[in-house]
Amino acid sequence: MKEIIFTENAPFPVGPYSQAVLVNGTLYASGQIAMDALDADVATQTHKVCENVTAVLAAAGMTRENVVKTTCFLTDMADFATFNGVYEQYFAHKPARSTVAAKQLPKDALVEIEVIAVQ
Repeated sequence: MKEIIFTENAPFPVGPYSQAVLVNGTLYASGQIAMDALDADVATQTHKVCENVTAVLAAAGMTRENVVKTTCFLTDMADFATFNGVYEQYFAHKPARSTVAAKQLPKDALVEIEVIAVQ
């Protein structure tokens, strides 16, 4: 069974997609950006993105501990160490992760994170 997940505690989708979809106990969350902090530095944006991810997870009855995989996008790999310093505060349980450089992210964000979580 498929359930669309939505919360007002994270940015509304900027296109024709859902914040997340829950299928058979697995949550597939769309990438989150820091919509209300787009003019901030990478550390501030990363904190905000992690808070947005947390809100989407909560809307599905989950926590960050349920996350088994993240995919992270940075517009500048020179920000990798700063990003990691913030990321590890939220994902200390070390889910599997990919981090890739992206030429540009939606709304010119510096960071985007998507997650897969399991109940």
